[in-house]
Amino acid sequence: MSSPSSKAQEAREAVAARLREIRLDAGITGRELAVRCGWSESKSSRIEHAKTPPSDADIKAWCAACGVSEQAADLMAASRQADSMYVQWKRLQRTGLRRLQESGVPLYEQTRQFHVYCSNVVPGFFQTPAYATALLTSIARFRETPDDVSEAVTARMERSQVVREGDHRFAVLVEESVLRYRIGSVEVMAAQLGYLLSVMALPSISLGIIPFSAPRTAWPLETFTVFDRKRVHVETLSAAIKETQPGDVALYLKAFKNLKEVAAYGAKARALIAAAINALD
Repeated sequence: MSSPSSKAQEAREAVAARLREIRLDAGITGRELAVRCGWSESKSSRIEHAKTPPSDADIKAWCAACGVSEQAADLMAASRQADSMYVQWKRLQRTGLRRLQESGVPLYEQTRQFHVYCSNVVPGFFQTPAYATALLTSIARFRETPDDVSEAVTARMERSQVVREGDHRFAVLVEESVLRYRIGSVEVMAAQLGYLLSVMALPSISLGIIPFSAPRTAWPLETFTVFDRKRVHVETLSAAIKETQPGDVALYLKAFKNLKEVAAYGAKARALIAAAINALD
C-alpha cells in the first residue's frame, strides 16, 4: 500500500493530468493557454506536471480558456480533496492552534459514530481545560506557532460538547500508557483521570483501556479517528492525514476491532484508571 503522502501526490497528478487533457482537447498549446489566462507559460507547465497545485481561480481560468467552464467545479473539488489528504502540521498551525480546533466543529457535529484510538494522549473531546492547556502549550512551543493556547483551549472545549449533546456515539480505546504519561502537574493529571471516570458513565460512551499486561494481537498504532465508517484522520508527528478510500477506512476499522479484543471495560477499566490516580506522586 502506498504511503498517505504518495497517495496525495497521485491525486494531485490526476488533477494535473485532467487539466492537460482539457488543454489538448481544446487544441491549444501551453503558450496559448498562458496568454488566454494572463500568466506565464512556465506556470502552465508547473500546473500540468503537478509541480504547483492550482488554486480555484487557476482552475476556473484554465477551464474558461479551454471552453469547458462547466468542468471547473468538479476539478476544484478534486483538487481540494487531494490538497487535504496529507497536510503538514506547520501549514495547519501556521496561524496558531485555535483555528484548527474550530475547523473540526462541522465534522464533529455531523458525525454519529466515532471510533477513536489513542496511544499517546487522552482523546481531545475527553480532555479537561487544564490538561488541554498543558498539552497545547507543549505543542505550540515545539512547533513554534503563535501563542493562542487560551483561545484554542476554549475552542476545544466548545467542540467537545458533542460528547453530551446531539445523537452521537463514541467507541474509544486508549492504551494504559495514556493514563500514565504525565501531561501537566500531578493535580492536572488527577483531575483528568477523574474526569475519564465520570464520562465513562455516559450512555453514549464506550471506553476501553488496553492494559500493559494484555497479550497483544495488535501492536500500538498511531492515534486515529474514524468518522461514520467513511473517513479516517490519522495524526503523525509531522502531518495530519485523511483517508477516504473504502479500503483504507476498512483497514483502520479492522485494526480497531483487533485492539478492542484485548481492551478492559467497565469495572476493570475503572480499576486501571484508579490505579493510575493512586500512582501519582
